[in-house]
Amino acid sequence: MSLSSAGPVLTVRNPGTGEPLGHVEAMTPEAVAGVVDDAREGQRAMSAMPAHERSDLLRRVAGLMEEGKEDLALLLAAENGKPLPQTRGEVEAAIRIFRGYAGEATRLFGRQIPLDAVPGLERHLAVTMREPLGVVAALVPFNYPVELYAHKAAAALAAGNAVVVQPPARCPLSLVRVAELVDRAGAPRFAHQLVTGGVEVSQALAELPGIAAVSLTGSTAAGREIARRASGTLKKVFLELGGNDALIVCDDADVDEAAKAVVLGRLARGNGQICCAVKRVYVQDGVHDAFVSSLLEQTAKLTVGDQLLESTDVGPLITEQAAERVEAAVGRLVEDGARLVAGGGRRGSFVDPAVLVDVPAASPAFAEEIFGPVAPVARFADPAEAVRMANESPYGLHAAVFTRDVSRAFTLARQLDVGGVVINGSTALRAENLPFGGTKDTGGYREGLHETVLDFTRQKTVLVMEAFG
Repeated sequence: MSLSSAGPVLTVRNPGTGEPLGHVEAMTPEAVAGVVDDAREGQRAMSAMPAHERSDLLRRVAGLMEEGKEDLALLLAAENGKPLPQTRGEVEAAIRIFRGYAGEATRLFGRQIPLDAVPGLERHLAVTMREPLGVVAALVPFNYPVELYAHKAAAALAAGNAVVVQPPARCPLSLVRVAELVDRAGAPRFAHQLVTGGVEVSQALAELPGIAAVSLTGSTAAGREIARRASGTLKKVFLELGGNDALIVCDDADVDEAAKAVVLGRLARGNGQICCAVKRVYVQDGVHDAFVSSLLEQTAKLTVGDQLLESTDVGPLITEQAAERVEAAVGRLVEDGARLVAGGGRRGSFVDPAVLVDVPAASPAFAEEIFGPVAPVARFADPAEAVRMANESPYGLHAAVFTRDVSRAFTLARQLDVGGVVINGSTALRAENLPFGGTKDTGGYREGLHETVLDFTRQKTVLVMEAFG
């Protein structure tokens, strides 16, 4: 790992207390270019490494992360704001992801293509091989930095690429520590490097010709800008962007379980800062009041406070400015006619989990992605109406349907224009061996153990003439 010091110092702080936790450098575009140049040496070493050695490298990284997982979880909670039990789960997911990609490193299969399908080519043989793309840039968001880093960096290394990682500017320290573990595990020189800083770093990675592919998890606005800048060098771009997931509660649903899915998957998990969290709730008229009653009862039990305490359910948002944006979004919903029936208060970076009812489905604020612990609830009379409203969003990551009718569940799942549908559960679900991503402004990409490692390779076709002479 190489961490340049070519730029001003950025202070990393606990978002709940303001306590300084450490410092990183804000690298200049020139320093980033130097890292990318060095990465070519790392790429040659990774490309020459046999698959079993790449696999062993990733397993060693996972083992070192496991040895230090409690310290890593504490650091992540301190700088990110998620409650400690949740950051433990994130670190454990990253360990599984590294081990999963260790297996995928040995399963990069080619194909034999029958040329006797084409008249005159019956005696020739064609095979394909998988080769690494080159240097992969991994742009990591603040909300789940260790887990999403693992999906990008471990996949890149498994496929034989070098990787240049940009940690989130607000909480980079956990990935600085992980990078030290990658070094200890024996990664080749310059095969795994960090570049720290803000948008100038991202833009440089997108534009530099030495980068073969950019993988970004972030906002739709950021994705558009990265894609635009990357187009000049025709590099591959993999985008997992914003979401505004709808949860549809039908009149035959278990309302307590549906409310629980909102509380745990939206208001508590990640402090509401999850792209795949439930951000719009549509409830059929027949169960609306019972659902809201259960939602309010469960929401009232959530504890807001210090993310380092085991008892905390909701910690601080990543910055006070982020909390202010959530507070303003709640205000716009109220201005549009919604009623705030729980929470919504802000104290610095903390926002009390908010529940709003009577939300007008046509409210512009309802169509926005609110990145915080807010649950807006709207009504519907017919499930077809709920699907129409859900599909009107420019985003298409996940959706959820609560119903006891299996036919209705599959029918609605087919009609929803999203990348994934969860039946009788929260959309805030990501298993590393499933394809994850969405449609429309969510970016169209799918990230997962079996998808990403292939996306980080290219196919080469080799033809042997007169092989069957």
